[in-house]
Amino acid sequence: MNDHIKNLSKTLIFIDTETTGNESEDKLIQVAYRTTDNADDVNELYKPDLPIKIGAMAVHHTTEKMIADKPAFAGSPVYKDLEERFKKEHIFIAHNAKFDVGMLEKEGLTVGPVIDTLKIARFLDPQGKIESYAMQYLRYLLGIEIEATAHDAWGDILVLELLFWRLLKKIMETENVSEDTAVDAMIDISGRPVMIAYFQFGKYKNMSVEEVASKDKGYLQWLLKQKLESDQPDMEEDWIFTLKHYLGK
Repeated sequence: MNDHIKNLSKTLIFIDTETTGNESEDKLIQVAYRTTDNADDVNELYKPDLPIKIGAMAVHHTTEKMIADKPAFAGSPVYKDLEERFKKEHIFIAHNAKFDVGMLEKEGLTVGPVIDTLKIARFLDPQGKIESYAMQYLRYLLGIEIEATAHDAWGDILVLELLFWRLLKKIMETENVSEDTAVDAMIDISGRPVMIAYFQFGKYKNMSVEEVASKDKGYLQWLLKQKLESDQPDMEEDWIFTLKHYLGK
């Protein structure tokens, strides 16, 4: 058992979903999670009421044939287990958590406290030195050694769990606090926008947002419009927050 688990007062849920696509209408087809209360691990496929998009299949390799005889997620034993856990405020941990939270809430679940490991990684890198905050990038950057298939819900859980403990340890060291206090801090950080320091894409890649703001506010205006008009603007809250800050909005 991870020594940190013994010192935590709340149960953690490391969770990931795979879906029919990444647009607003899409639904989940796979749910995997592991908890810190010694419950059995979960990794299940489900059949939603719309087809899997080819682009999504190309990422997670789950096909219509593989879910043809699977049940719907709503009303399943896993659904009921998660429903009870969220009522008890077990802490939901995911990478880019808004996506997974959104998928579960479409099914009628109300998710409790959330820790987003992407936001925590971004928060711990205020100078923007890390090229990408994608989970698989962080996996190899931090030397996380584990056999796990990327873009499969279960494989992603295995990486997520180890990434979380690394980030928890860093918060504890940075703030000089206990496990429980560090977890509370991670929940707080995950619940608000995080300022982005550097562009990791486009014509201003590797330049600071502050520097670009001083020379090309038109680009920031254009980018803000793109983010606000995206299919899921809530997924872009860190960028929207950062751009509005530098544009004085």
